[in-house]
Amino acid sequence: MGSKVVMKYCPEYTSGVEEFLRAGLQELGGVEAFVKPGQRVFLKVNLLMKKRPDEAVTTHPTVVEAVVRLVQEAGGIPIIGDSPGGPYTVGALQGIYTRSGLKDVAERTGAELNFDVGQEVVSHPAGQLIKSLTVTKSVYDADVVISLSKLKTHAMMTFTGAVKNLFGVIPGLLKAEYHFKMPEVKQFAELLVDIATWVKPALSIMDGIVGMEGDGPSAGQPRAVGALLISENPFALDVVATHLIGLKPEHVPTVVAARQRGFVSRLEEVSLVGDPLSLWRVENFRVPKSMSVNFIDRVPLPQSAKRFILNQVRPQPVFNYDQCVGCADCINNCPPKALAFNDKKRPEIDLEACIRCFCCQELCPRQAVGIRKPRLGRRLFK
Repeated sequence: MGSKVVMKYCPEYTSGVEEFLRAGLQELGGVEAFVKPGQRVFLKVNLLMKKRPDEAVTTHPTVVEAVVRLVQEAGGIPIIGDSPGGPYTVGALQGIYTRSGLKDVAERTGAELNFDVGQEVVSHPAGQLIKSLTVTKSVYDADVVISLSKLKTHAMMTFTGAVKNLFGVIPGLLKAEYHFKMPEVKQFAELLVDIATWVKPALSIMDGIVGMEGDGPSAGQPRAVGALLISENPFALDVVATHLIGLKPEHVPTVVAARQRGFVSRLEEVSLVGDPLSLWRVENFRVPKSMSVNFIDRVPLPQSAKRFILNQVRPQPVFNYDQCVGCADCINNCPPKALAFNDKKRPEIDLEACIRCFCCQELCPRQAVGIRKPRLGRRLFK
């Protein structure tokens, strides 16, 4: 993988996005360098949950449509898809494609929306943490994978971009199993790097025109960044994206994991082309409340001692019962099964069992799950 990252300053979602992408891709040899006539090209978008484009949770349809048209120009057959959080079913996909604006993209362009919910077990001898993966059949069958990520914060992993986006090749509820087996941030980051090295996307394109700050990836706030980023290398892309929003590499677990394997992990290792960095002035980009104590996961202590310390200081999910509608999405998607309804049909959490993956917060359709630091955590990590 090369380390060239193309930066295009793009302040709005307009028809000009396609031309920005076309110009950016020319820096890498044009889309025809990655897509050949007749190839099935899986556009792996970020479709975390059923959200409107303006909520900045999913890859914006304007960016997706631009990539679809460029792939079609090169003679490729674009298939739009993802395995969102929750059940991986045709019905769930239909609702998300409609709400996210991608159904309209497919109707305008003739692109295919993926409804194949099958899965395949694949071997990954080069993986360091895992030697096999269960992945979506749609990705397995594709000739080319192009990742279309969204620039966002992430309550568990601090940042979700090109590398984290590829977790979406894991089918539906199986994601919870991976979370449960690898509850520590460091472990999970290693898993994400393994997945990225199996997928090997031909291209990674990041929608950072409007990103998300705060308690992402779904309950944060939209934040204008004005960036379209393109690279053959998802690790290099994340290094540039995090630099734009002021996140230090050592604060992003996937970047740390990439560095330990000798992958690109510092800005000086990246070849920047396109628009100059000076065009971006993104100040005081808000990070998740959970970020400040993630380093404890890297302290060499027995797991029982580490869990005790973390329970005293690290953030925890809290429920706004005025907004909660009792849909049970949080309970059904909790990897350690630490959530259950009380007698008033309100979700309650067992903090001893909670692994702080924040899947409940990530997947709540009503944003009824927040993140709160315990008193000791607020004092130690302001």
